[in-house]
Amino acid sequence: MAKKGPASVDEYLAALHDDRRSALEAVRKVILKSIPKKIEEGIQYGMIGYYIPHSVYPSGYHCDPSQPVPYIALASQKNYMSLYLMCLYMRSDWKDAFESAYRATGKKLDMGASCVRFKRLEDLPLEVVGKAIKQVSLKDYIACYESTLDTRSMRAKQRSRPSKPT
Repeated sequence: MAKKGPASVDEYLAALHDDRRSALEAVRKVILKSIPKKIEEGIQYGMIGYYIPHSVYPSGYHCDPSQPVPYIALASQKNYMSLYLMCLYMRSDWKDAFESAYRATGKKLDMGASCVRFKRLEDLPLEVVGKAIKQVSLKDYIACYESTLDTRSMRAKQRSRPSKPT
């Protein structure tokens, strides 16, 4: 039988050790204060997720239309905690500004495409996180999201066309 994940954010947090719970609660507080008003919080893909609900974006997430479009996720992993900032991932100027502001704090940035990994709350500059989230309006995020879908669609069409003989 498959292991059932948490049904709610409270359940997710309750399952964590005290140090991880308090760190994620602090990050969560910044996220909730910074996200656009129509973004909702819940469990998505086994993590604390912040997403554009179907009531705002009925098409849902292109990978799984039954899911709302992800915006941010927060998770406790085995060796670190993760903050997934999909809201910055799609535009290099948003991501570059975040990385510059992060490094200017003197803290070491451990980041993948959209995932910021941190071992302790002190490793994450919360003011930089909040400011970065606030800079991305819901309208701008949806426009970027849709432009990536258009780009993917164009690439798929190009791949499916037969090549011209030379």
